[in-house]
Amino acid sequence: MKRILPILFLVITICYFSSCEKDDICVEGDTPLLIVGFFDASASDTVTKKSVTNLLVAETLSNSAFNAIASTDSISFPMRIQAQTTEFAFVRDAAIDADTQELTGTIDTLSFNYTINSEYISRACGFIANYNGLDTTRQVFSSDWIKRISIVNADVERSNAIHVKIFH
Repeated sequence: MKRILPILFLVITICYFSSCEKDDICVEGDTPLLIVGFFDASASDTVTKKSVTNLLVAETLSNSAFNAIASTDSISFPMRIQAQTTEFAFVRDAAIDADTQELTGTIDTLSFNYTINSEYISRACGFIANYNGLDTTRQVFSSDWIKRISIVNADVERSNAIHVKIFH
């Protein structure tokens, strides 16, 4: 009996430590964000950035805002992976009315159309979605603050460069 206990303890210890899995931490990638830069429509070149005053961007389907009201010359946000279109409302000079709590400002709505390409990264990361063939549509009105849109990179596979230029 005295010999069985140490052997049994050794077997249980070996089984316990051999059942541990190594830590799987995903450092290789994530689904990229769409990066939109804002540029001066009146400039003779296409590289002069121009901040948008009090910008708010919200997805129209879910009504979720991706940034607080702020002035900025670029913004990044996620697109839907369950559909091939995501529609965003870009609100310039956004403010919340103190009395009615309603959003005020000049609103332009853009639809981003794309195809989704799922890519397996690793066991830790799983799949990520890349967006290919990016295109945008919008209804044009005389009161729009967005004057022109240019797709810089139609394949959204990284979140390190501007994909879409909006001129205002």
